[in-house]
Amino acid sequence: MTTYRVVQWATGTIGARSLRALVEHPGLSLAGVYVHSPEKAGLDAGELCGLDSTGVTATRNIEDVVGLGADCVLYMPLQCDLDEVCRLLESGANVVTTRGEFHHPGSMDPEERKRVEAACERGGTSIHSTGSSPGFITEAVPLVLTSIARRVDALTIDEYADLSQHPSPELLFDVMGFGVSPAEFAEERLSRARTSFGPSLRLIAEALSLRLDALEASGELATARRRVHIAAGELAPGTVAAQRLTVAGMRDGHPLLRFRATWYCTTDLDPAWGLGDTGWHVSVAGDAPLEVSLRLPVPLDRMAEVSPSYTANRAVNAVPLVCAAAPGIRTTLDLPQVTTTLG
Repeated sequence: MTTYRVVQWATGTIGARSLRALVEHPGLSLAGVYVHSPEKAGLDAGELCGLDSTGVTATRNIEDVVGLGADCVLYMPLQCDLDEVCRLLESGANVVTTRGEFHHPGSMDPEERKRVEAACERGGTSIHSTGSSPGFITEAVPLVLTSIARRVDALTIDEYADLSQHPSPELLFDVMGFGVSPAEFAEERLSRARTSFGPSLRLIAEALSLRLDALEASGELATARRRVHIAAGELAPGTVAAQRLTVAGMRDGHPLLRFRATWYCTTDLDPAWGLGDTGWHVSVAGDAPLEVSLRLPVPLDRMAEVSPSYTANRAVNAVPLVCAAAPGIRTTLDLPQVTTTLG
């Protein structure tokens, strides 16, 4: 079995879990670690992910990473920097990322796509975006479920997340916008499903040779009926306690492919919504109809601890496939099915 030398780029919540999986993977070898904060620079990789010393120390210099001659970089920053991505690709390092910019080349800005493809060509490398959502649930699962169909009339993916026991006020209040009045809720938050999940729907449509006329994005809010105490703090009555983001691939005025994310902090909502347990539900209508639920069987007070694995592990498992792929932006359709190597 080929052993690939891999760099972990960024060690936040997902990156630290990815780093741990990388160190423990039997077919991967940790070549380096890139960090953003000065406090982490110089620390051993093991210290950054809760493992014993690895002998690999973290750097903040991209040229240190380039100089390692690694086979792949697991790129997991909070924001995508195209200069960084292109520098890595043209240096000869393949990239697997949990950033969502590369799920579907046709959805990218044309100039940015050309720039990334040119970097891949110069370096003989490939780049692939994946994760749990988008990725696993928006591409891998629908493609498997529709593989027994000859007609698909509609496909809907529902994502549910009960965030009542998530202990991060920064995430819930500052990033996601819970706890404000509906009038204060940033409208652009409700349409971000178009850019976050729309590319996956377009990819599915292409895979199934289904025509889409347009992508439509929308959002809804529900408020707390009464004062609610959650792990991250408090929600006052009348403030945003649930949000639902929808993106739909439309054909002839009807949703053919649809993704809906429903994130909530309480079930006592105004208006009342039908809510599912944390996880996903996929519905396929056609000549081989299916209803599939995937529940995450984790206590809510442990969800923040466990859930990063769903995103990080798929990226780590994809490394050998991306390293073996032809140069370019590689999608779920371009790669073999991602499988895990456990021993």
